[in-house]
Amino acid sequence: MSGSSGHVRRSLIAFGLALVLAACSPDRVAFRNTDITGASYASDFSLTDAAGKARTLADFRGKVVSVFFGYTSCPDVCPITLAEMRELKTALGADGDRLQVVFITVDPERDSAQVLGPYAAAFDPSFVALRGSPAEIAATAKAFKVVYEKVPGSTPDSYTMNHTAGSYVFDPQGRVRLFVRHGQGLEPLIGDIRQLLAGR
Repeated sequence: MSGSSGHVRRSLIAFGLALVLAACSPDRVAFRNTDITGASYASDFSLTDAAGKARTLADFRGKVVSVFFGYTSCPDVCPITLAEMRELKTALGADGDRLQVVFITVDPERDSAQVLGPYAAAFDPSFVALRGSPAEIAATAKAFKVVYEKVPGSTPDSYTMNHTAGSYVFDPQGRVRLFVRHGQGLEPLIGDIRQLLAGR
């Protein structure tokens, strides 16, 4: 019995050491943003860009893709996020060309293709802005667990939109990997993006 107990004890110790070594392995990915690898939501979209072309996540395969929901009349969160994405592309140097930013409007009533195109391009010509019918936007937002609502203003056209402020990041294979909270700045994000670009 004691021999058997000793064998079990040695097996447990070996298993514990294996877990410790696995945790210390250089191949283990440690993201600073929220790791949602394997999530069953935020898997794809099918919307229209400013040129009228239907776009899906597959169009950007081979790049790290950052998807953000917002609207062009947004006074703060949206322009700050898009400006940070522009700075991130610059900070990545040559790898910046492998980062694709996708901006999805939650305000299709005001954000026509003629409005969305110039708005996104003002931050970076490579940024892609997408829109759809109110029903398509609602379905896409639901698939991404993004919430939004119209907040009435003093006139019918002066309303604002409350919306989820974070971004979703996909790896070059099109798998959702990260949820990035708004307002963190670039430093926590650069390392995570570099890991994804390296195939981690």
